[in-house]
Order: sequence, then C-alpha cells, then structure tokens
Amino acid sequence: MSDTKYKILLVDDEVDILEFISYNLEKEGYKVYTAQNGLEAIKLAEKKTPDLIILDVMMPEMDGIAACEEIRKIPTLPNVVIAFLTARGEDYSQIAGFEAGADDYITKPIRPKVLVSRVKALLKRTGGGVATEQTVENSSIITIGNLVIDKERYLINTNGQEMILPRKEFELLSLLVSKPGKVFTREEIYYSVWGDNVVVGDRTIDVHIRKLREKIGNEHIKTLKGIGYKFVE
Repeated sequence: MSDTKYKILLVDDEVDILEFISYNLEKEGYKVYTAQNGLEAIKLAEKKTPDLIILDVMMPEMDGIAACEEIRKIPTLPNVVIAFLTARGEDYSQIAGFEAGADDYITKPIRPKVLVSRVKALLKRTGGGVATEQTVENSSIITIGNLVIDKERYLINTNGQEMILPRKEFELLSLLVSKPGKVFTREEIYYSVWGDNVVVGDRTIDVHIRKLREKIGNEHIKTLKGIGYKFVE
C-alpha cells in the first residue's frame, strides 16, 4: 500500500488501547510504534522520526502536554504532526494541547473506520506549508523587516533570535505573510491551515495568534474584530 511509507507513534498508558489502534492502523499498511508514557515517547520520536504522533493526555511519569512541548523542541522533527487522543472534551484540555504545539485532537472512544479516516486526513498535512499564488510565498526564505522566515526548516529569526515554530503556528504565520496587509477571515484561516476535514474549537485560532505574538511581537499581527487577522510590516 502507498501508506507503508508513513510511520506513526502511538502513546497511551492503556495497553488495550495501544493494541486496538495499532491493529487497525497496521491493517492499513502503516508502520506503528508504541510507548506508554511521555518519556518513552520522546526517546522513540527522536529515534524513529515518525510522521504522526498520537498522544494520550493523562499518562504517568510525563503527561501528553509536557511530552508534546518537548517533542516540538526536537530539531529533526519540524514537520511531525501531533494529535492528542483524549476522553476529555473540555475546552481547557483542547486549548492546553494547542498551546503545547498540537495540530489536532481525537476523542476516544473512536470507531476504527473513523480513526483511519482521521489519520489519513492528518497525514495529508505532512506535505508542506500553505500554498498561495504569491511569489513571496514560493521563496524558501522570506524577509520582512526584522523577521526572517525559513520555510524549509520551519524556523524564524526575529531581532537576531532564532527559533523553530510548531507546525500550525508556522503555517498560520506563512499564510498571513503571504499577503501583507490582506485581512484573512477566520474561515479562510481555518480552511488554509487546518483544512475542511478537521474540526477545531472556536478558540483555536486565537490561541495560535497569541503564541505567535509572544514570539514575533504584537505589532506584526493585527486583529479586525469579528472579521479576522492581517500581517503588517
């Protein structure tokens, strides 16, 4: 199968859940690795460089939120997609996950066919950032004032400080800088960054915008209340 090239790391402290998910994904041709806590997940992620990591939130030794934050610091994994697997549907849990650098969340229990569909949708994101018609977006290095964006390495340099951004933060920033001054509606941002196959909470964009402002400064991203956001030089 074409999906055999994809590697998936599953992290959950419940063995029966690992076995259930592994079985269904391996039937689809994926290479699956498993870990039972956050510390094991970090070590396996560094060693196996998976394309997708599915993390439980509540685990012993190191929970999923902390593990996600550490995985996002691994320089060899700038493009890895991370989704939380959780039975909790509260907004605070989802927001904490997105703040830690997660791309999505999957609520358990989940039916096998739905699980496979969600995984396929998530893996479509490994192909790269947001595509636009603008010439500036086609360049691998974008320089705007004191901000330098390296699209190939998911890295930015602002005022001489270099940092790797979580994937969704980087894709959101790339979208906004593709057309400086243009107001992107919330609907445009959802579709361009998360895609139409993914359901995210109402505050997801706000969380990512706040994290970007913390890193590049408040002056670059302006809010148009009730409409969306724009990037200013």
